[in-house]
Amino acid sequence: MMAMKMKQLAPALLGLLSFSCQTGGDLQPIVIDLSAAKTPAPAATATPSPLPKAAPVPAPPTLTIADAPPPAYDPELTNYDYPRSVQVFPLHSQQQELKMAYVLAEPANPNGRTVLLLHGKNFSAAYWEPTIRALLAKGFRVVAPDQIGFGKSSKPAAYQFTFQSLARNTRELLDSLKIGKVSVIGHSMGGMLASRFALMYPETTESLVLVNPIGLEDWKTVVPYKSVDELYQSELNATPSSIRDYEKENYFAGNWKPEYESLIEFLAGWTRHRDYARVAWNSALTTDMVFTQPVLYEFPLIKVPTLLIIGQRDRTAVGKAWAPEQAKRTLGDYPALGRKAARAIPGARLVELKDVGHLPQVEAFDAYRKAVLDFLEAGRK
Repeated sequence: MMAMKMKQLAPALLGLLSFSCQTGGDLQPIVIDLSAAKTPAPAATATPSPLPKAAPVPAPPTLTIADAPPPAYDPELTNYDYPRSVQVFPLHSQQQELKMAYVLAEPANPNGRTVLLLHGKNFSAAYWEPTIRALLAKGFRVVAPDQIGFGKSSKPAAYQFTFQSLARNTRELLDSLKIGKVSVIGHSMGGMLASRFALMYPETTESLVLVNPIGLEDWKTVVPYKSVDELYQSELNATPSSIRDYEKENYFAGNWKPEYESLIEFLAGWTRHRDYARVAWNSALTTDMVFTQPVLYEFPLIKVPTLLIIGQRDRTAVGKAWAPEQAKRTLGDYPALGRKAARAIPGARLVELKDVGHLPQVEAFDAYRKAVLDFLEAGRK
């Protein structure tokens, strides 16, 4: 350490010597006090004042499901789960390769019979789950497809929607599953499709159940026609609130319950998705199909045993929103329409459910289930 300090002082000593020689003075001894080179003792420091206590940082709020943003579902509902596993039938139709989604449910103790379930326009195969369970318990095999343009099935940009084409697609699905005979249950728009299926394929249809089918009257005779473009713009304007309001008013007579939210969950989620326009376009095309293709004039030609289940409070009618005021008051009179349809279909049975709206399978499930099972089991005898 001493040697290092001497080495550090050497340049200074040489400088002093040089200065003495230049001035001509006598060389004076230079006293080097090495003590000055010692590391100075650290100066006393004052004890620091204690820092003020920081305010406690609040814990981040715990997020719950209710805090999450509402879901947005893509057109084929790939991010939306049905109660049962869904299979896909590759369908070649109208120069396109399409996908037809369907649920196939097998009973633990099969009775050898199959039931085909056909959904309504604002629904999918998912809402049939309670019906599927009831049928499985009685040994029925169940097939519940999503029609093209609906649910998890393809939403083509161009498709000629007719009830005949949808019936044919459904028949091809059954053929792929090697199912030759079915009892058909159709609800709402599915009732129109079920009627068309029975007319086209009477040899395949064992029996027919129509649950509050739409199309029991010909709306186009009293309601002005709207173009597909107009229908499309209307669909684009749909919101979760407007969807809820429509079903609340038309299906449930203004009495909305929390358990009904599941019926509109996927419809609402579609409106939040960036590709909703594809869904809206298909919905416009199928509304045009429903409005312009009545099947009621062919009811007398149905040759299979038929049951009508009619909720008496239902007032659903396509085009009612833009119908003339006088027509609005008479459209969707299901008590009268159900009786008229039962008279038109040869040998049809009619079950009327009082104080029940458009969805008997939701509002009055026990009565609905009894009517369906009694009818299907009677057909086996």
